[in-house]
This record gives sequence, structure tokens and C-alpha cells, in this order.
Amino acid sequence: MTTKYPLAIVASFLWIGFVCAISFMEAWLKFQAPGVTLPIGLSIGRVVFSALNKVEWVFGVLIVVSLIFLNNGPFFKWEILLVVTPLILLVLQTFWVLPFLDERAVVQMQGKSVAASNLHLYYIAMEVVKVACLSALGVYLLKGKL
Repeated sequence: MTTKYPLAIVASFLWIGFVCAISFMEAWLKFQAPGVTLPIGLSIGRVVFSALNKVEWVFGVLIVVSLIFLNNGPFFKWEILLVVTPLILLVLQTFWVLPFLDERAVVQMQGKSVAASNLHLYYIAMEVVKVACLSALGVYLLKGKL
């Protein structure tokens, strides 16, 4: 079996794996470990999510570069939303959600209280949509539909 976009396929599924492992598992599990206090957990989370964000940009760039340079037909099919949506969400997370959550974590690590916020829920929703789009993208690429 040959595929037109092997780099984009690999990057899509690795991106899914990173998001699922970190956002859906590590984020809350670290607080279950003995001896991990709220400030320690928040500090770990800041480092891990900063690293995840950088890795996600690498995957996003790899997918876009792969699709642009190997594309032989019309580029703007409806399926391209499966690429654009995760990238838009990544931009929102990078420049809005993560900086705000990072500020909140710093305040909490200092022992101060923070006002209630739904931003964590927005972040989780963004991650779910990202994984759904990347999953569909990976399948479309494997089937040669894009």
C-alpha cells in the first residue's frame, strides 16, 4: 500500500497520541500521585503543557507542509477544514487559553485564590474537537480521500 501523504498521516496520529496522553490523562493523573501538592502539580502542568504546545506546532507545520508540497489537485476541498480547525484551535490555545491558565497557575502556586473560570472546560472542548478532526484527517489521508 502506498500513500500520498505519509508525513501528514504520521504527524496526525502522533499529534492525537500526544494530546490524548497529556491532556486527557497526565493533566489530572499527576494530582493522584502521593506527595504531589497543588503547587507542585500546577508547576509540572505548566512545563508539560508548554512542551506539548511546542510539539503540536511541529506536527501542525509538518501536516501543512506535507499537504501543500505534495498536493496535485484542487487544494480547498471541504476536508481541508480537518486541517484548518485544529490549527485555529492551536492558535487560540497558544495565544489566549494557555497564557491565561498559566497566569492562574502562578497565582495559585503563590497560595492565592483565583476567581472561577470556565477556561479549563473550553480547553478540554478544544482538545476533543482537535482529536476528532485529526482522527478524521488521518483516516481520509489513509484512504487517499484528500
